[in-house]
Amino acid sequence: MQTRTLGLQGLTVSKLGLGCMGMSDFYFEKTKREENESASIALIHEALESGLNFLDTADMYGPFTNEVLVGKAIEGRRDKVVLATKFGNQRNESGQFLGVNGKPEYVRSACDASLKRLGVAHIDLYYQHRVDTTVPIEETVGAMSELVAAGKVRFLGLSEAAPETIRRAHKVHPISALQTEYSLWSREPEDEILPTIRELGIGFVPYSPLGRGFLTGKYKSIEDFPEGDYRRNAPRFQGENFAKNLKLVTRIQQMAAQRGHTASQLALAWVLAQGKDIAPIPGTTKLKNLQENLVAADIQLSPDDLALINEIAPSGSAVGDRYADMSSVSK
Repeated sequence: MQTRTLGLQGLTVSKLGLGCMGMSDFYFEKTKREENESASIALIHEALESGLNFLDTADMYGPFTNEVLVGKAIEGRRDKVVLATKFGNQRNESGQFLGVNGKPEYVRSACDASLKRLGVAHIDLYYQHRVDTTVPIEETVGAMSELVAAGKVRFLGLSEAAPETIRRAHKVHPISALQTEYSLWSREPEDEILPTIRELGIGFVPYSPLGRGFLTGKYKSIEDFPEGDYRRNAPRFQGENFAKNLKLVTRIQQMAAQRGHTASQLALAWVLAQGKDIAPIPGTTKLKNLQENLVAADIQLSPDDLALINEIAPSGSAVGDRYADMSSVSK
């Protein structure tokens, strides 16, 4: 697989990454976690053998169990992996959300805990998962930079941060990557985020590049999501919003079929075509989906294709907020 460089500090990753969150949390009933684990480890192994090396997790996924799972999967394969994890969204063992924490002492303890769960000596890319507005970003990134100096972390990142926050953080220590939701139905980063990070030389890691699975065309009603799936409560998947958004997906499916692709492949190819400083991290728990996504890395869209996609899914075409509570994003 081809590689892409994120930032100006030397971070090179596979063109396509793998988001691991759904292997442990949010998209299924908790009772099915154990049966998912062995299949997920096998999927990660297949991804690595296919040339994909960019794995994304976070301490809050599970909580904590996703890092353990990824750690098991990469044991004996560490040299094949560019490993990214995150801190800041604080949850307790039962999964209760405790808030966003960017205090320097928490940054240090969270990193040590992640290293232990992952079973590694260093983290390649360490993100602040959400910005803690009660702590100056300079203090949080200052603590993160100490982790780089100590050899525990190689590169720093932010997630869902606003342009001014990114600028302030970047002055303290170079930020190599920004992770934010971006897809055909989440094009808001084009307004201010992408211009800002490109000015600063920061790479972009889109999460949910398939619109949390919606752009695959698999889901036709809210009942298609399993019990316990958090998407049942997300505004974009509710009532009239679902129906209106489904029309967008139908048009993407039609265009993809005309070109011999799936909707997923077309949606991913579009994200990849937005710049060589972009490395999306679609998540999946199914080998078939992984193989389908890998094909997208080789699809070349023509200017006419891109113009038609822009007509089908212009910025702002999706209806409904991304989260039920948008208060923690773009801070």
